[in-house]
Amino acid sequence: MSTANTTHTHPRFPYFNRELSWLAFNRRVLEQAESTEYPLLERMKFLAFVSSNLDEFFEIRVAGLLQQVKSGAIERGPDGLGPKEQLRRIQSICKRLVADQYDCWEQQIVPGLKESDILFSSIDELTRTEKKWVETYFEEQIFPVLTPLAIDPAHPFPQLTNKALYILASIDDPETRIIERMMAIIPIPRVLPRIIKVGATRRGKPEVYVFLSDIVQRFIKRLFPGYRVTSSVPFRITRNSDLYIDEEEVENLLRKIEEELMNMHKGAAVRLEIAKGADPALMQEFLEAIKLQPENVYTIDGPLNFFRLMSAYDLIDRPDLKFPHHTPYMPKELENPERIFEQIATKDVLLHHPYESFQPFIDFLNQAARDPQVFAIKQTLYRTSGDSPIIKALMEASRRGKQVTVLVEIKARFDEANNIQWARQLEDVGVHVVYGLVGLKTHCKTCMVVRREGSTLRRYVHLGTGNYNPKTARLYTDLSFFTCKEDITSEVAGLFNTLTGFSLTPSFKKLLVAPFTLHSNMQKHIRAETRNAKAGKPARIIVQTNSLVDQETIDNLYRASQAGVKIDLIVRGICNLVPNIKGVSDNIRVRSILGRYLEHSRIFYFENSSGSQAHIFAGSADWMPRNFYRRIEAIFPIEDPDNRQRIIDLLDTYLKDTRNARILRANGSYHKPARKKGAELFSAQESFLQQFEAKRGAQAQQELTEDSKITPVTEVENPE
Repeated sequence: MSTANTTHTHPRFPYFNRELSWLAFNRRVLEQAESTEYPLLERMKFLAFVSSNLDEFFEIRVAGLLQQVKSGAIERGPDGLGPKEQLRRIQSICKRLVADQYDCWEQQIVPGLKESDILFSSIDELTRTEKKWVETYFEEQIFPVLTPLAIDPAHPFPQLTNKALYILASIDDPETRIIERMMAIIPIPRVLPRIIKVGATRRGKPEVYVFLSDIVQRFIKRLFPGYRVTSSVPFRITRNSDLYIDEEEVENLLRKIEEELMNMHKGAAVRLEIAKGADPALMQEFLEAIKLQPENVYTIDGPLNFFRLMSAYDLIDRPDLKFPHHTPYMPKELENPERIFEQIATKDVLLHHPYESFQPFIDFLNQAARDPQVFAIKQTLYRTSGDSPIIKALMEASRRGKQVTVLVEIKARFDEANNIQWARQLEDVGVHVVYGLVGLKTHCKTCMVVRREGSTLRRYVHLGTGNYNPKTARLYTDLSFFTCKEDITSEVAGLFNTLTGFSLTPSFKKLLVAPFTLHSNMQKHIRAETRNAKAGKPARIIVQTNSLVDQETIDNLYRASQAGVKIDLIVRGICNLVPNIKGVSDNIRVRSILGRYLEHSRIFYFENSSGSQAHIFAGSADWMPRNFYRRIEAIFPIEDPDNRQRIIDLLDTYLKDTRNARILRANGSYHKPARKKGAELFSAQESFLQQFEAKRGAQAQQELTEDSKITPVTEVENPE
């Protein structure tokens, strides 16, 4: 099935629009929910991801466009679209996307779950026993925490929180002849679960679930004794959630961000999601109160906010409706945490998550915290998980008297509150917490351990493509790289000194570091391949990234294509480059891969036929202006022969994918890759899973063989 054309190009501007390209990506997420190849509850999760993605899109991207329109901005991007035209197209595409999302829920997910004895029911569909249970649940668990808010001259319109759930009710006094249409709003506290499993059971014991908003609507009259409720509909408002902070004018960045987090819930409304059935007259009054135009209203025929289905995924204990469990592979040489420094000293270590375990990094940090020979630990933190073993290890290291320095990026979007919490916990135990450089986000994934070995100090370094988050390390595909080679570790030390001290012109030869050397070096490598192609030498570029937006990079890729360089781009999300334009991008192929895991690695391969071998890099940066110029990013070279071959094999596997890959066409549509007649579909992610399961089996067999060779000790009978 092909994706509808949701991107835009202009004959004078060979670039796709960034926002519409992102919506095309979210359309492909919805296609995962529609795919019968996935287990049913996994499809439900993809449906939740669509809603989560749209929330962030409206909070940041649409909010920015609305601000441009309000300020009178008419500037057009490289694709030729101004903010008004972008908004018009976004609204059209999003309304179609949301309609298809709800159609998927009603026509595919709900019937499929019903066949598996899992019912998502309206209150009217419940049995008498179930209705009684729901009524009791309302009286005991919901009613005591509800606070209806009347809207009249004595009760001004309340401040409605970003993305919170509310009920909008129209109230009438039955003792008067006229219909008053008095407005009331019922906030639904966040502490209440949005999906409730009905405790009463039916014959055959199917699981029955109801939505919290349905229960409140069912018994809403109890909140307004003596009045008639003529209509009631759930709604939620999405607000502008971008933080506006001039760091150079702020004395205390931490306090200022905390203040902005409080204000974020009060930002301008950019979208209203509301269930059908609202009173039209009341609706007009409501939109005036929240200062929102009708075109920004999304009328929903079904439950609001499908992201809440994530709680149902955890609630429903049906392994048969989920992906088979995968235990990440642990390489034998890394099984003993006490020998991890010895292993890294022997050879560079490259791990591919989630197929291989993230535990070696946690072991690396835990061992550093406990090892009396370790003197210092330095680490960046962009996003991490709740109850993080990484935070615990850093705190333990500080308590043991080691010098621990952590760069906490408190401007990590939507994780600001969490990161402030980690920062304060770390400071409480003596960790030196730094917030990076003014005007730059610290996005690199870097950890350095300084260890005394004999009479010298030796550095051990971890560099990665993903966040230091054990939970997402099971859901995202990323690379981890460990080394103690001096030419790399000395530059990582220099990077940390740049982040914690003063350095106007830091020097990097091995690492490519934004905003200092990354952009210029990437252009240099693209131009080198262009020269090779013009000289008749083999020339090839393969890139895996989340997004491709930077215009200069795109232009250089176009020139490389025109020179004959074969270019394969694996771009999961936004891609502003238009492939397959005759005479411009004939030699560029763009594919996007979505599957069980979120593709998150950034890998860069340049054939470099004029040199001795190809240049291969990995790291934290996408090809976007923000990554090149407004963030601290670190891209590292892959130089060990075995690791280089692993990366080449990995990229080759992705390029062979015919199951989860979609090919981007010049008209902006995505299509399944062509394959030979009769050839089986091939999934890169499934292939990696099978490879590591085979390794696990071989390792277990080897251990069994080794155990069988051990001569048993003969017990000697006690002569007494």
